[in-house]
Amino acid sequence: MFKVKIPATTANLGPGFDTFGMSLGLYNLIEIERKQKEGVEIEVAGYGIEELTTDESNLVYRSMLRLFETVDYLPPGLKIKLINRIPLARGLGSSAAAIVGGLLAANKLSGEQLTTEELLNLATEIEGHPDNVAPALLGGVVISTVKDKEVIYKKVTPPSKLKTVVCIPDYQLTTDESRSALPDKVSFKDAVFNVSHASLLLAGLLTEDYELIGQALDDRLHQPYRQGLIPGLDEVIEDLSQDVLGIVLSGSGPTAIALTLEDEERIGVEMKDIFAKQGIEAQYLVISPTDQGATIIES
Repeated sequence: MFKVKIPATTANLGPGFDTFGMSLGLYNLIEIERKQKEGVEIEVAGYGIEELTTDESNLVYRSMLRLFETVDYLPPGLKIKLINRIPLARGLGSSAAAIVGGLLAANKLSGEQLTTEELLNLATEIEGHPDNVAPALLGGVVISTVKDKEVIYKKVTPPSKLKTVVCIPDYQLTTDESRSALPDKVSFKDAVFNVSHASLLLAGLLTEDYELIGQALDDRLHQPYRQGLIPGLDEVIEDLSQDVLGIVLSGSGPTAIALTLEDEERIGVEMKDIFAKQGIEAQYLVISPTDQGATIIES
C-alpha cells in the first residue's frame, strides 16, 4: 500500500489568466492497495462523499487507466481510498488534484515509466489546460503554456513571507458556468494591461518584491466579468484591498484569495463576515504556498 499526496492549487493569480498557477498547503490523499481479485473498489472520504462516483467513471481511476493504456500495462485489482480535503468546484484545483494523483499512482504501479514532463503533458491532455495540473504536480508557482502539444513551463519558488487567506463560499461554481461570463473579445488596451501586470508579477515573485507583487495583481481579462457571479466579492475587494497585497479570484471561483504578509486571521474573519452579509456562508483557511508538488508516500 502507498499514498499519493497532492496539493490544492490556485490559478491565474490575477493577471496571469490561464497561465499562472500556485500550489497551496492543503492536500488530498489517495491510498492505493493491490487486492487479489480483479476490478476496482473505490471509497471516498471528506469532500465529494455524496457527489463523486465510486466506479470506473471516477476521475482518479479514469486518469489511472489513461496512463495504463499509454504504457501498455495491465492493472491489478485495486482498492482506492480518496481522502479529499480540497473542496469541489470552488476554484482550488480539485479536478487537477484527482488527475495528477491518479497519474502519479498509476505511474508508480506500472514501474514509473513516464517522466515528470510526460506526466505533465498527459495531465494537461486530460484536464485541457496546464494552469492547475502543473503546480499540482510540480509545486511552487508555475507559469505554463502549450506549444505543439507540449507543455512549456517555468517553476518559481513562492516568496518566503507570502501567506494566503483562502475564503471559500459554501456553494459550487463550475468552470463552464464561470467561463460563460467571459467576453469573446477584449480591447487592445486591456490586453496590454494584463501583459504588463503579469510580467511585473513574475518579476516580483522572482525577486520577493512584495510591493511590486501588490501592484501587479490587477486584472482586466477575467475577474471583472466573473465578479458578478459571486455576491460579496466586490465588497471584499473594496473593503480589504488596502489591508493586503491584493485579493484575487481563485481560478474560476467562487473562492477569493487574499495575498498578505500579516493579519491573516483578521482578514479571514472580515472576508467571511462580508460574505455573510450577502447571505452566503463561507469558511476561511490561512495557508502558505508550498514549493512541494504531488508526492508518493510509501507505507
